[in-house]
Amino acid sequence: MTGGGASIPSIEKQAADRAAHLRAVLNRANRLYYVEQRPELADSEYDALLRELQDIERRFPDLLTPDSPTQRVGADPAPEFAEAVHPVPLLSLSNVASREEFEAWLGRVRDLLEMDEFEMVCELKIDGLAIACTYENGLLRRAATRGDGMRGEDVTANVRTIRSVPLRLTGKDVPTIVELRGEVFFPIAAFNRFNKELEEAGQPVYVNPRNTASGALRQLDSRKTASRPLDVFFYSIGYSEGEPPRSQWDALQAIRRWGGKTNPWNRRVSGSEGIAEAYQDALAARPDLDYGIDGMVVKIDSIELQARLGSVGRDPRWATAYKFPAEQARTRLTAIGINVGRTGSLNPYAILDPIMVGGVTVSRATLHNAQDINEKRIREGIDVIVQRAGDVIPQVVGPAEPLTPEQAANPYRLPDRCPVCSEPTVEPEDQAMTLCVNSACRAQFERLLQHFASRGAMDVEGLGERVAQDLARRGLAGDVADLFSLDGKRDELLEIEKMGEKRVDNLLRAIEAAKSRPLPRLLFGLGIIGVGSEVAEWLSRRFRSLAGLEEASAEELLEIDGIGPVLAETVHAWMSNPNNRDLLRRLREAGVDPVDDSPEPPADHPVAGKIVVVTGRLDAMSRAEAQSRVKALGGKTSGSVSRKTDYLVAGADAGSKYDTAVRLGVMTLDEAQFLRLLDGAEPVPAETAKVSGEAAHLPPLL
Repeated sequence: MTGGGASIPSIEKQAADRAAHLRAVLNRANRLYYVEQRPELADSEYDALLRELQDIERRFPDLLTPDSPTQRVGADPAPEFAEAVHPVPLLSLSNVASREEFEAWLGRVRDLLEMDEFEMVCELKIDGLAIACTYENGLLRRAATRGDGMRGEDVTANVRTIRSVPLRLTGKDVPTIVELRGEVFFPIAAFNRFNKELEEAGQPVYVNPRNTASGALRQLDSRKTASRPLDVFFYSIGYSEGEPPRSQWDALQAIRRWGGKTNPWNRRVSGSEGIAEAYQDALAARPDLDYGIDGMVVKIDSIELQARLGSVGRDPRWATAYKFPAEQARTRLTAIGINVGRTGSLNPYAILDPIMVGGVTVSRATLHNAQDINEKRIREGIDVIVQRAGDVIPQVVGPAEPLTPEQAANPYRLPDRCPVCSEPTVEPEDQAMTLCVNSACRAQFERLLQHFASRGAMDVEGLGERVAQDLARRGLAGDVADLFSLDGKRDELLEIEKMGEKRVDNLLRAIEAAKSRPLPRLLFGLGIIGVGSEVAEWLSRRFRSLAGLEEASAEELLEIDGIGPVLAETVHAWMSNPNNRDLLRRLREAGVDPVDDSPEPPADHPVAGKIVVVTGRLDAMSRAEAQSRVKALGGKTSGSVSRKTDYLVAGADAGSKYDTAVRLGVMTLDEAQFLRLLDGAEPVPAETAKVSGEAAHLPPLL
């Protein structure tokens, strides 16, 4: 253009300006609609503006930005999820189930802080999936699941489709890097609509909102996630660069100020009466909420006090989940079914008319034994009250109405013949169980095969319930030794449904790898009644081989501390049985003959001769591995805390054992202190542990 007039902007510059304007308008509309619940644009207006922005970005790909609203619709399927390491561990929560348990927790906090009064924040415990969203310079860069607390799955593409998750944080005080933690959930009304649409389309419906939300977040194709209207509430700042908020309450206000969605119910209180009032309010609000909750989370408000309290294992001392009572429902118990366990025990269970309890459809529930059934006055064909114990395991509480005289006069009896093999059953003296003693019973062997292949035993990956059934029912395996000759039956394995060449090859490799499992795991896997993982360790350390155990007398077995006359006779009888000896012979011939060559424990180790209780979840090892380490060093382990206990090792979800240890004055160790003890260092009580290093200035918020 000639002359001194203003130049006409290029088409690309006009497109860039228009795209920036559309992004700002649409992001504002998203926040008002999904976060603040006060929509500004009609749906038709929003859709028209979104289509215009999509058209611009198609014509000018360089204008596409990470915070564009068009990025919420889903991307191409991901091959698999990458690992995401949390900069600050995403801790789990201890829980309390009554006013008394909460008061005990609060009392411990007061004692540790040497303070009687402090403010606490109460938040609804959302029944969803924990998520950690990391923002850099305001932009959403990564979203990860909780995983094991240290490492989760990178689900950024899927989280971008959740409209209440801001793609960009706004405000002058947004840290350069900040991680917001929250809970993803499927609103109940939206879940019901989603299921109705599936039903009308003739497709299977989903069981409950939580599992559906979890599954949606782990879809490899984020377009499928986008089709499910998930929502989120953020509840803390996990990590930030710069000065973090000084309290949990300030953190919640900051998250909302930056554009994150927080739960409007949240409140700050002080004292146990304030907590009790908040708890009753949460319980009263529960039926009217559009999302599931199973309790109230209580957090010490001050970040400084949180740092002073620290954590035990993966549980912070400064927070707990105050759980609601189990939800109950009424339904018809149509029949009592029987499962036959791997040891021959007949295990009854309730078959129910399907009923929704605590957000889950329940059609079966546990019934421990005939004595339990009759003590609860349960009969077939009556209406019963069902609840989910701890909101997890369905159980029958009892009859919904009093039994008729005729019903009361006819107690339930377990069958006198095995429901699988029809052989007569027996009722051992002093035991509240009924047994099928037919060693050829198919049901027993199927479950024994599952047990033998389980992770705690021989760890044969790919040999689960269905494969165990197929191997037994097709005659491919008549006992566990037959597993190690399956490489000669590859063609027959390929005939099993869903067992293609790759799965068969993987199974055979896993069986070959099982030959190298240590002796305690083989002894545990054999399914000898009374021989759990701990007893298997004792037997292995004392007799060192299968042959050594075969030749052991009942008197020699009794010499092992912890083994009584009944168990000694049971093990001796099993090892003396000709069929079992033949089984062990064939295992040895197949190359399954481990020898325990572990060294004798050092007599001067700090663990030697000590009784150790391990409770909760550990990060560095399983609880069973921790117990094995203790025993290898000459210590003893126990499943309960008493005044004789020397150390309690408290991992995540330590629960009542930790409370008992504190009450009895037993020394408690967190995982780091336990690992130092195993290395030979003298133990230091968990209460004296100090926050140091980089972790000292990181906000320890959940």
